[in-house]
Amino acid sequence: MMQARFEDDPVAALVLTGDGPVPAAVEVVGPRARTHASATACDEGWSATVPLQAARWGGPVLPLPTGDYAVRQVTVDGEQGSVAASVPLTMLGTLRATLTDGTLRIGPPLDPAYDSGEGQAALERRYATRPGGVENAVFFESFYGRNASCNPLAIDRELARVAPGITRYWSVVDLSVQAPDGAVRVVEGSPEWWRARGAARLLVVNDWLRRRFVRRRGQVVLQTWHGTALKRLALHRPGFDPRRAAAVIKESRRWNVLLAQNPYGARILKKAYAFLGRPIWVEGYPRNDVLRTDDGAATRAALGIGPEERVLLYAPTWRDDREQMVDFLDPAALAVEADAVVLVRGHSRTLLPGSDATGPRVIDVTAYPDVSRLLVVADALITDYSSVMFDYSATGKPMYFLVPDLEHYRGELRGFYFDLAAHAPGPFVRTQDELVAALADPGTAERYAEPYAAWRARFNARDDGHAAERVVARILDQGFVSRA
Repeated sequence: MMQARFEDDPVAALVLTGDGPVPAAVEVVGPRARTHASATACDEGWSATVPLQAARWGGPVLPLPTGDYAVRQVTVDGEQGSVAASVPLTMLGTLRATLTDGTLRIGPPLDPAYDSGEGQAALERRYATRPGGVENAVFFESFYGRNASCNPLAIDRELARVAPGITRYWSVVDLSVQAPDGAVRVVEGSPEWWRARGAARLLVVNDWLRRRFVRRRGQVVLQTWHGTALKRLALHRPGFDPRRAAAVIKESRRWNVLLAQNPYGARILKKAYAFLGRPIWVEGYPRNDVLRTDDGAATRAALGIGPEERVLLYAPTWRDDREQMVDFLDPAALAVEADAVVLVRGHSRTLLPGSDATGPRVIDVTAYPDVSRLLVVADALITDYSSVMFDYSATGKPMYFLVPDLEHYRGELRGFYFDLAAHAPGPFVRTQDELVAALADPGTAERYAEPYAAWRARFNARDDGHAAERVVARILDQGFVSRA
């Protein structure tokens, strides 16, 4: 017979006991994280205490991300068996957990009283009617709280450097998300999250503001967005939907200032979001400063990549007609064929429904917190229609476009703002064999030198390593927050 319970001393853990043969280990396996513990013999049979936390990429030990995990026994011969035990929903200090017939469900440490429509509505009302003004603080959110990255992270780091007295709140989906040093994490949907979002004088976000948001007197919203657009956005997406159009306009009216990487991006965002009569700052992307200032050594070490190894980064965009990342590439085969380490980076929208790619010299970095650091270590980028192309080009390193579904994506799913094939700074390929041949072709760089230079002049003129400095200087000069 097997029994299970959750403990929270000194860390959240799943404790299993059984009276059968002693397994070698018990493991908790999810799509983006895993942990395990050895089993030991005891008077009752055996026991194992599996910590519900893990470290990734050389970072700190953090609670497991929200999601479903398989709990399995592993024998000394490596055979796996499911765990037939259940524990009701338990609120621990860093997460919530429930175990049902070997499936462990982990959620954020949100009081169950608030984790309902009624509970969130009560917090919304409290936020909307809260008396008092705003405080000298900044509320940051990146990709809906799934990580601390992108332009908000770069702005946070510069703001902490020049004005360390300003309070910095970071919106996170759960405590598996690490916030920058000195920042205060607030879990989405918690009373602290609602209060911080309503009290901060400045909000810096890179995507839509969700839930109820009414800008309070004295509040400013800086929308940094998260990429220069190739594919059509918002009001420009194929097929007119009145509800979508209304939602786009409602959302853009929440923003005070919009940040653009380049003049082209500014024109697109202004029209796609009907962002009229308000300022657009064309300052380059703060997230790209590291492309000029970081040598990548620390990231290579965290990923376990040798300093001389060739690194290929595969980073396709998401598809409107599928949840998981596209499977146009066999990363393990590419690692052999190109004699390289292959980093696989899914879009943020494929983080939760997908699972890590595996194989020799293959590292799935979809959950890696900051894609900009990956661009630094990559010796070449393989993408399709992702806006990462406009960032990576700031490095001047080779790019390859694997586009087997070009006609479908361009003609039916999203559409493009310009003819990518005519202006791409690297070869278009349809198959993995064509990609391998292009990677091995020594004449590729020379053939694409002219279009690459024109591309960089158009899209990367302000990606000079100082974008965060300029943006933060404008934030302070305009009094969005004060230094003291």
